[in-house]
Amino acid sequence: LWLLLFVLLHAMFGTVLPLDGGMLFPQESSFREVKELNGLWDFRADGSPNRNEGFEKAWYKRRLTETGPVIEMPVPASYNDITQDPTLRDFIGWVWYEREVFVPARWISDEGTRVVLRVGSAHYYSIVWVNGEKVTEHEGGHLPFEAEISSLIRKEPTKPCRITIAVNNTLTLETLPPGTIQYMNDSSRYPDGFFVQNIDFDFFNYAGIHRSVLLYTTPKVHVDDISVETNFMDNTGLVRYKVSVQGGFNNTLNITLMDKDGHFVASSTGSSGGLKVVDVKLWWPYLMHENPGYLYSMKVHLIAVSETSTYEDEYTLPVGIRTINVTNTQFLINNKPFYFHGVNKHEDSDIRGRGFDWPLIVKDFNLMKWLGVNSFRTSHYPYAEEILQMCDRHGIVVIDECPGVGIKDIRSFRNASLSHHLVVMDELVRRDKNHPSVVMWSVANEPASEMPPAEFYFKTLIEHTKALDQTRPVTYVTIAAADMDKGGPYVDVVCANSYFAWYFDQGRLDIIPLQLSTHFENWYRKYQRPIIQSEYGADAVPGLHMDPPMMFTEEYQNALLQSYHDVFDQKRNQYFVGELIWNFADFMTSQGIYRVVGNKKGIFTRQRQPKAAAFLLRKRYWRLANETGRLLPD
Repeated sequence: LWLLLFVLLHAMFGTVLPLDGGMLFPQESSFREVKELNGLWDFRADGSPNRNEGFEKAWYKRRLTETGPVIEMPVPASYNDITQDPTLRDFIGWVWYEREVFVPARWISDEGTRVVLRVGSAHYYSIVWVNGEKVTEHEGGHLPFEAEISSLIRKEPTKPCRITIAVNNTLTLETLPPGTIQYMNDSSRYPDGFFVQNIDFDFFNYAGIHRSVLLYTTPKVHVDDISVETNFMDNTGLVRYKVSVQGGFNNTLNITLMDKDGHFVASSTGSSGGLKVVDVKLWWPYLMHENPGYLYSMKVHLIAVSETSTYEDEYTLPVGIRTINVTNTQFLINNKPFYFHGVNKHEDSDIRGRGFDWPLIVKDFNLMKWLGVNSFRTSHYPYAEEILQMCDRHGIVVIDECPGVGIKDIRSFRNASLSHHLVVMDELVRRDKNHPSVVMWSVANEPASEMPPAEFYFKTLIEHTKALDQTRPVTYVTIAAADMDKGGPYVDVVCANSYFAWYFDQGRLDIIPLQLSTHFENWYRKYQRPIIQSEYGADAVPGLHMDPPMMFTEEYQNALLQSYHDVFDQKRNQYFVGELIWNFADFMTSQGIYRVVGNKKGIFTRQRQPKAAAFLLRKRYWRLANETGRLLPD
């Protein structure tokens, strides 16, 4: 019944379609303003048996405090670990957030100003009301959505703006990631209506408003989207751009490119064109060049004139000039072989769960640079835009992954699932297409792609993604050669996960060299694509020691990693182009007999303290940087 109600609500509030416009990151300029709505919101979980009381009684039509008891909830943050209530930690269903804000009078009085409400991400399905009127809804837990609310706030200009957001974390066969709701109908063991959320992925299903909620303004006629593609020949760079403008006036666009110091480089006019950059400074990855992460600034200035009004807008886009190419044996950045020595991560921390947290992000970047990391994968969902912006500035290369994890049930390969997956890739590429740090799209992680429907599913998905962006390679991450039979021929790079001597042949470190080498040879013989070891590792409980090494000790984690590294070094001069440890830090999972308060495969604890493996990896990565890059280690 509960799952049926969720599906019916989805239908009642309409089908979510991809936006026609752009999704530029909000920024302030002479013509734009941003008002952050982070902080404490009123919060209420709908604990009714059918989780539907909030809709039946229309909580959005009045203050949430008038509907029943509320608590304070920080935004951004997952709600799961904020209270001492175990039912809220594991809650499945609708939760309600609300906050009243005052909109600056000048925003309301100026009819030429658009006011937009933007949510950075909320997990999983969201419906938004302003002053009791629905303004938007969104399916998916890791990408932004927004709605223009100018007309609503001008109806009652002297009253505060009441923003209500209902969020549902239920996962079904058609969501990304997928899941199922299972009802326990044995009345001798379970109370009436008891159900559980089943998932096929190994991280906690944190929920809530995970990234910033903003109000921002643009002129009524405004720069809506910008796309750039870059290239170079010898010492001359080329930036091809396309600008879309919302509004039907006589528009004039002036494009100016400036270097890092603010000096003029090139200019152009019109909605599309090219900028020639003499003595170009290329965007290079960290440790591959003495000046990594070099960014130009492309200022787009709009003047729109009608019979009665003149509108002016300006948006500045950071631009890194670089190229990506893939051969049968190499991954090339700026025509130079690039070797991934990096990590997999999670947006995960104590108390905040998956909530955006600047101190944690800066700490993680400092740790990655200390390690000698030049890359990471956004396992297993898109990370916050601010993280990608830091990657652009620091030269950290990104494999950008959508939330296609845990696709194990054959029913998740149906047309409805594929349609949603395509929309998610549309949204992901639209958001991240201009980041020079993003060098590859990953459409899924460890799907059951050996199933009969998988070939059409992944062929369609990969071809669609390539059509969206012809400048970057596309992959999906797999764990067994058999899984690639249906989708393997369509990827540009093979990203393979393996856990020899851990999930299989437990404790037998001696078999890693043979099994891993055979694994790589089989991959390359079949697909003739460069290979990245996209996951490998072992759990280690910090402070647990034993020699000879045994599983779960720090010694065993070190020995397993070293056995993998020995094989990596044998293959690096052939077709092997990268290694990404699983995982950067310990992270929370669902409760179960195979996890003791989360996954312990991190080389750092969840609190970002190093295990022995962190020092092993640091030594290796700085050695690799010296061999494959342009700098000596610290």
